[in-house]
This record gives sequence, C-alpha cells and structure tokens, in this order.
Amino acid sequence: MTTLLAVPILTGAPAAARPVTVLAPELPPMMSADGTGREASIITETLAACGHETHLKVVPFGRHWNDFRDSAQGTGQGVDAVSTVPEGMALPGSRSAPYILYQNGASVLQSSGLKVQSLADLAGKRVITFAGAPDVLPGLRAAIPSFGDFRERADQMVHSNLLFAGRVDAVLADGLIFAEYNRQLQEKAKSAGGLPFDPAQPVEFTAIFPPTAYSMVFRDESLRADFDRCFAELKAKGRVDAIDRDWVARYAATVGDRYLPQR
Repeated sequence: MTTLLAVPILTGAPAAARPVTVLAPELPPMMSADGTGREASIITETLAACGHETHLKVVPFGRHWNDFRDSAQGTGQGVDAVSTVPEGMALPGSRSAPYILYQNGASVLQSSGLKVQSLADLAGKRVITFAGAPDVLPGLRAAIPSFGDFRERADQMVHSNLLFAGRVDAVLADGLIFAEYNRQLQEKAKSAGGLPFDPAQPVEFTAIFPPTAYSMVFRDESLRADFDRCFAELKAKGRVDAIDRDWVARYAATVGDRYLPQR
C-alpha cells in the first residue's frame, strides 16, 4: 500500500521540496502497513527536515529489495529509495549512512528456565528465526548444526505462536518486533474462541548479538546527500534518540533495558 505522511517541515529545509517514494518492509513496530512506526518516523522526519514529502510504499519483507531492483530495470513501478538495507547488500543507487539500529537477540519463555548469553547456550534446543537470518546475525550459520532443530520463517507472527505453544525453545529476532507480535497475539486471545495457548506467558529477551545497522539506498545521489545531512542534524539535536527511546519504552515489559543496551 502507499501511505502519504504529512510531517511538519523543520526550519532550514531546502526551498525546493519534492515527493519521495520509499519502498519499505512491513515490520511492525518499525514499519506498519499504515506507514507508522519507529523506522517510519525516522525516515519521514529526516526527509521532511530537508523539505521533502515522504510517500511510503509498504510491502512484505524481502519484496522491498526486489521491487527496488525491478524499478531500476524498468520492470516495476518507479520509486526513489528503499529502506532497511543491511550492510553488504548490493543494490543499484547511492547508499546512505546508517540511520537505524535493530537489536536482535534471543527470546525464551521465563518458565523454561533457559538463560541465553550466547548461541552456545542454545545447543540442542529448538530455534526459530526470520528468513535470511544466517546472513545477518553473526555466528548463527556456524551454530546451526548444534541446534536440536532450526527453522527460518518470514512471517514473524509464527515465531511467537510456536514459542507460546511450546514447539520451539527460542526465538532469534529483533526484540521490538518480537514484542509487537506478542502484543497482537494477546489482543487476539481476547476475541471469541481465544487461542490454544497463553500469549501472556512472561518472556525474557537477551541481546546476544551486536546491533544491526541499516541504510537507505537512493536513486538520486543528491537526495542521498540531503538525507545524510538532515539525519545528522536531527541526530545532533537529539530527535533520533528521542524517537528510539519512545518506541523502546512501549515494549519495556518484554525488552526491559536490554534493547540497544550500550546507548
């Protein structure tokens, strides 16, 4: 879907504003289908600070990169940028400085008594993670043979379902994304029929991986330069950190002070 976000233009924005269409993956609470979220706020406020109006085109995770490549080849709808690009991924265009950090870690049920400080603590355990995680999470690929079972699933709602149902022992994923799907399951459990498991079971998240940095990739080098400049300005003013603190606080019941703990 395409979402138009109206964000106030900050003082000092360039006079010549332009609409900027950004492909983004649906990863609540980073980027929800309606174009809101932690990452959405950072992107839209940064571009607004440069006088640009953001149009977010939110698609399933993974498809955002493919659609961006297709548009570069003239086989897809034209877009100006793509978000959430990991280090080392080659895409046509100009890469921005990192603008957001995800904090991946291990989440387990507190009732399991499992304490996870490293991947070694998951030896013999049933582990689930997001599609492509072995290419993103340091040490994961080498550790896979030590697990009792290992699965990758693009739909991260499945992760929480399987953990609460006792069918996996640990979820390897970003702490806020995991917490948001737990929240959605708790809402679903209140509806008629409920769920065959209790999604309110206490969980414990541990940040066992270093933060993962993501960049934007722009078609236009001058637009990339605008983004980097205005992001640096917002960062210096403390606005980016304020956005991060606000969103992390919403999920404190799950992540505590363990999300981006060095910040």
